[in-house]
Amino acid sequence: MNSLYIDTTSNQEIILRLTRDGKVETVKQALEKQKAQIVLPLIQKLLNKHQLTPQDIDAIEVNPGPGSFTGVRVGVSIANALSYALGIPVNKINVLEEEGIVEPQY
Repeated sequence: MNSLYIDTTSNQEIILRLTRDGKVETVKQALEKQKAQIVLPLIQKLLNKHQLTPQDIDAIEVNPGPGSFTGVRVGVSIANALSYALGIPVNKINVLEEEGIVEPQY
């Protein structure tokens, strides 16, 4: 099972964690520009490093907050969009089964 963790709640850094077959790799990226411009390329870089595609992800976990107002929205929006596009749960919620979406906590 492959799972992706996204945490964009901090104003200082972005944290991504890929769990693949019980092995965990954590990537932290200090913020040099807007989070929305960093998160998706960072996810792609992490997946490429492990020779995975987004379709290989089985589940997503996202930190819904509290935290930076914009940061929380960026992470939750990306997680929900990936969940919808890939048909996988985010924080154990499956948007395709109309269970709802993960909402930011401010």
